[in-house]
Amino acid sequence: MPIRNRNAYAFLAPYLLVFATFWIWPIISSFLISFQNTRVNPWKFSFSVNWGRLVGDPAFYNALYNTLIILVIQVPVMIMIATVMAVLLNSPLLKARPLFRFAFFAPVVVGEVAYAAVFRLMFSFDFGIVNKIITLVGLPAVSWFDNANAAMTLIIIAVTWRWAGYNAIIILAGLQSIPDDVYEAATLDRVSKTQQFFHITLPLLKPIILFCVILSVIGTMQLFTEPFLITNRGGPGGGTETLGLLLYREGFRSLNFGYASAVAYTMAALAVAISLFNLWIGREPK
Repeated sequence: MPIRNRNAYAFLAPYLLVFATFWIWPIISSFLISFQNTRVNPWKFSFSVNWGRLVGDPAFYNALYNTLIILVIQVPVMIMIATVMAVLLNSPLLKARPLFRFAFFAPVVVGEVAYAAVFRLMFSFDFGIVNKIITLVGLPAVSWFDNANAAMTLIIIAVTWRWAGYNAIIILAGLQSIPDDVYEAATLDRVSKTQQFFHITLPLLKPIILFCVILSVIGTMQLFTEPFLITNRGGPGGGTETLGLLLYREGFRSLNFGYASAVAYTMAALAVAISLFNLWIGREPK
């Protein structure tokens, strides 16, 4: 190896050592733990005790169902809202655009505990502003925390509010990379603004939107904060328990690290599979 390369690796060695210690080894170790019975002392190798339980565990299927429901409903809605927000933020007619961009991005930097507390107050059955508005239009108040469907709707609203602006900023960056000449040529050809959006803007934004979808899929598969803080650890009755919450409950409350590792690797495998499916759907035709 040339001396220049040896010097480069010598400077990289501290980072590579930390990376291997705190990233590579924990990944390998947790995979090995998923094949061990961690409910006995000392731990013993057993393939079926964790993976076998996973196949027939109703709690796992409930968490998987809830996670996929959020994924299927929330991610497309959020991406559509984020795209509309990005187009509006990119409009030259909008005044004080930097202020609006910061306002839409701000939910990401708000503390998770603070924003969860605000949502619990807003959707309170007795004095929440959301129920006040619902009753003003003549509809009955909704018990958001006692009904599984209502609680799931609340989770979807909260996650969309938190991450729509983040994705809008990413899509906005893609919008600003589209040359103005394309729109000028389309305008000269008397192409309407609506046609420009569907036939120029969206096709050129396809890679950016696909990137946002994949990020959202990965985030949804490990969703934890909202069901833990807003709906009180996946309530009511496990109606909003996600895979991330199941992993936490098994690993850090029941101390069943083997089963928690099996759930974690299932989450990772599902996230990879769904992301690859999205890449296949969004591939460029040959």
